[in-house]
Amino acid sequence: MSIYLVGDIQGCDSALQQLLDKIAFSPSRDTLYLLGDLVNRGPDSVGVLRRLMVFGGAAQSLLGNHDLHLLALAYGVRRPHRNDTLDRILDAPDRAAMLEWLRAQSLAMLTTIQQRPLLMVHAGVLPCWTAAKTLALAQEVQTVLRGVELADFLRSMYGDQPSQWDDSLRGVDRLRVIVNALTRLRFCSAEGAMEFDTKDGADAAPPGYYPWFEAPQRRTSKVTVAFGHWSTLGWLDRPDVIAMDTGCVWGGCLSALRLGNASTASGLAQELIQVKCTAAQAPKSDKARAARRATRT
Repeated sequence: MSIYLVGDIQGCDSALQQLLDKIAFSPSRDTLYLLGDLVNRGPDSVGVLRRLMVFGGAAQSLLGNHDLHLLALAYGVRRPHRNDTLDRILDAPDRAAMLEWLRAQSLAMLTTIQQRPLLMVHAGVLPCWTAAKTLALAQEVQTVLRGVELADFLRSMYGDQPSQWDDSLRGVDRLRVIVNALTRLRFCSAEGAMEFDTKDGADAAPPGYYPWFEAPQRRTSKVTVAFGHWSTLGWLDRPDVIAMDTGCVWGGCLSALRLGNASTASGLAQELIQVKCTAAQAPKSDKARAARRATRT
């Protein structure tokens, strides 16, 4: 039995098939933990969802910002972006089944590998949150996503404010901060104020901000946090963080990390497996640099 972390697929179903073939994935034996952004920008988002749904409990996914965007489009509360590639899902005869499957996925997951906790999120964790608090706050949003008030939530989900967590937050503001941290975060201040304009690599932090995993006194520093979302950061393996978005849709690779006996810096990773994405969008300059950094093959 093998356990794999898989980075952002973003509609690149051909690359996903190649990756699963390369690792000889068997849903009766193995487990995939997918770190979000399953859909959008790539050519075959509908293929990705249909493939993963067949695997049942062997494929457990986080929701990324693009996955939430799909739900917002489907519920008519968001206009399509010119670069969206989601029409085949929205027009599909099994649209309802795919959307229900997405609604059932998580915003944070926790497991234990080699007696070390592994916390999984799509984007980041605010410095004042513990792993347990991250899971509890994610559950608050998941309850709304699976409930009857989903459309109202999606309508109010977007926006950059409040930019900082406060335990006294309630209602829409509380849920928006949770979503923004777990699905959009790259940089924050030592106090946890989030910055969303900068999308370059970790060395591009604006004055007064840090990559979220470098924030002083981060309360998840004693667990390993695995995340995607940040293609310009690329592959990163440390005892406290594993970054898995290797820019597949931008001309990089789709990556899977087989977890087990320690052989890399994190102490959790056994083997990094990558496939080149041949159906990617033509990369823009910063994305092209990210793709070159991300590729380790």
